[in-house]
Amino acid sequence: MPRTYDLPLPDLTGRRALVTGASDGMGLGMAASLAGAGAEVLLPVRNRAKGEAAVTSIRDRVPGARLVLHDLDLASLASVEALADRLVAEGRPIHLMINNAGVMTPPERATTADGHELQLGTNHLGHFALTGRLLPLLRAGRARVTSQASIAARRATIHWDDLDWETSYDAMAAYRQSKLACGLFGLELSRRSAAAGWGVTSNVAHPGVAPTSLLAARPELGRSADTTGVRVIRWLSARGLLVGTVESARLPALLAATAGDDGGFYGPQWPGSAGGPPGAQSLWRPLRSSDEAARLWEVSEELTGVTFG
Repeated sequence: MPRTYDLPLPDLTGRRALVTGASDGMGLGMAASLAGAGAEVLLPVRNRAKGEAAVTSIRDRVPGARLVLHDLDLASLASVEALADRLVAEGRPIHLMINNAGVMTPPERATTADGHELQLGTNHLGHFALTGRLLPLLRAGRARVTSQASIAARRATIHWDDLDWETSYDAMAAYRQSKLACGLFGLELSRRSAAAGWGVTSNVAHPGVAPTSLLAARPELGRSADTTGVRVIRWLSARGLLVGTVESARLPALLAATAGDDGGFYGPQWPGSAGGPPGAQSLWRPLRSSDEAARLWEVSEELTGVTFG
């Protein structure tokens, strides 16, 4: 049987949270938990119909949940700018932000609306640009920003000579790079905020391994059937072996966002970090270089046209 874990959240009444990728999977569970703790939750989604279904699902679990649906395509910097402009114009502080949305291993190289490799552009550059454009609201809320990395980042490198994989595309290596970039960004945001006095804290989480939709059939990404990997993960998860569940995979980011330390790193606690209860852990080697993180920050500003501060 799958194992379950409890993570009591603090009272978030009066707090405003933004969760990307909240239309299904881990993000949906995060949004429901935050709403259940009293937060008003912003759900920026690419698919409006899935977003509306998510709102209904959360309100079934949390009657009276305060939810606000917004349109956002992280694979379009224009869409990121449009959402940020709308929220900044409203002028209401944001207190929690979980950069959770992502895409994984399209079998053929695909690009964003701006011409970047889809995984780098969606998983990292879209979140980098959104966080930067929302910085006035994050500063006003003295916010905590949690960036969602992946266990895949443990063996990742930044492909500096060809960030967009134009020369030779390797789907998994490109995914690893994108999630390492998410982690490096979250840690560098912590350092830069402390140095500049922005009042924003930032940390990084990863969900371990769980049977989410990332490896499932995704015709829009060129994957017509579930991968062998996701079928194996489902089998193990259903038996409580080695890996987590969709429910347990949401917990490290929730812990990081509501009770984690600035600059901390959180994930499942079983050996290998694929499953188990959430907790703090040591940074993996690829996440430790502040020089790599600073270089990535500068490159990301150039690629997105977004600067912080």
